[in-house]
Amino acid sequence: MVNKDDPALDPYEINFLPQFQHGRGPRSPFVNSSGVVIGDHQYDSPQSPLNRWTTDTDPAVMSGDEWVHPFKDIGFLRDENRDYFEKGIPPQPGIFMHPDKDAAYAAGLDRPEKEQGSELES
Repeated sequence: MVNKDDPALDPYEINFLPQFQHGRGPRSPFVNSSGVVIGDHQYDSPQSPLNRWTTDTDPAVMSGDEWVHPFKDIGFLRDENRDYFEKGIPPQPGIFMHPDKDAAYAAGLDRPEKEQGSELES
């Protein structure tokens, strides 16, 4: 029987250069602090915030390293990531930035919404 989570057979794993292989974390699937299995490619679990989503759920609850598998993530298949992790070509700066808008998540800021964008408008 073939183990579908065998790292040698994983469809989302790329051929990392040696300098990117060490200290990344586990190669096998793991359970994060929310009880969700990361790295099994199901992206579904009864404990997932996606299955218990309400209007009060803060999307930031699903951010951070514990939601991304260090070796098996679909994002590694992007050309920019393959260039960097397989060929050592650094990404071009600014490709994901908007020239005049701050799209940063503003949760927890004490300033009113209108005031937050005021420094960009001047």
